[in-house]
Amino acid sequence: MSLPLNTKLEYGFITGFKTAQMGQKLADFAKTQDFDSLWVGDHISFPVPIMDCLAQLASICGVADGLTLGTGVYLLPLRHPTPVAKQVATIQSLSGNKLIFGVGVGGEFPNEYAACGVPLEERGPRLSESIQVLKNLWSGEMVSNEGSFYPFPRVKLSPPPEPAGGPPIWCGGRAQPALERCGRYGDGWISYVVSPDQYRAGLETISLASEGRKLEHFGTGHLLFARLADTYEAALDIATIALSDRYGMDFRSAAERYCALGRPEDVAEKVKQFIDAGVRHIVLDMVGPHEERLEQLTRFSQEVRPLISI
Repeated sequence: MSLPLNTKLEYGFITGFKTAQMGQKLADFAKTQDFDSLWVGDHISFPVPIMDCLAQLASICGVADGLTLGTGVYLLPLRHPTPVAKQVATIQSLSGNKLIFGVGVGGEFPNEYAACGVPLEERGPRLSESIQVLKNLWSGEMVSNEGSFYPFPRVKLSPPPEPAGGPPIWCGGRAQPALERCGRYGDGWISYVVSPDQYRAGLETISLASEGRKLEHFGTGHLLFARLADTYEAALDIATIALSDRYGMDFRSAAERYCALGRPEDVAEKVKQFIDAGVRHIVLDMVGPHEERLEQLTRFSQEVRPLISI
């Protein structure tokens, strides 16, 4: 089958904040600069500080009217899906039904799995079962689960999400099993550290795995590392320093392959390549010193977006 992709092109950015005041500032900024969405990441343990993503989103629901909120991505296998279903249904309601629940397995930092008592090799099967548990609980019906990891008898989530069914679940990942899981259970794909060609091929894999499902539309997102500078080399240097610090590894070769770097026209060209590959929701991560990120996002909105159309 051919996936029914959205036709509207949307832009968001991923961020993090430590206070409600900072969250309100970011939400106000997003609306001022005409962004469509605001995303937060998730880790239990990470080389740089990171706050709980669901708590962050809950704290700005009251000031984010008009914005879509997203998790990019929530490491669902680290948690039991039943209480997560309750939390996410609550945020869906508080956000005015403007939530995208992005989920994934992570695995770059095995110690956070050990700290949560979850065997690393179970993360994929746990995620597959958890997605089904979420969707069943969000149906508003009395449901049971007979899976390997989270069996439970008859339970009804109350109040259920409105509308029934809960927020769309966008799956992360780029490996074959992750893409096939996305096709079988997901409502969208949110990727990162893939090239446009890899994205196009990934959609083909997802499409094949989705055979037999009725999909009104399928969300296609990509978290894009980007940096604007006078030259490609200057942008690459800044991105390398920032991402190497964030991930605790030398990120230069990955930055060269996956980031959008350089002048506005260079960054726009990279974005266009992803759009041509099927992406309809660009989630920006403007890498570099934290105090420069709003300036970078402003430049993207004012200097890059006018160069892009579909």
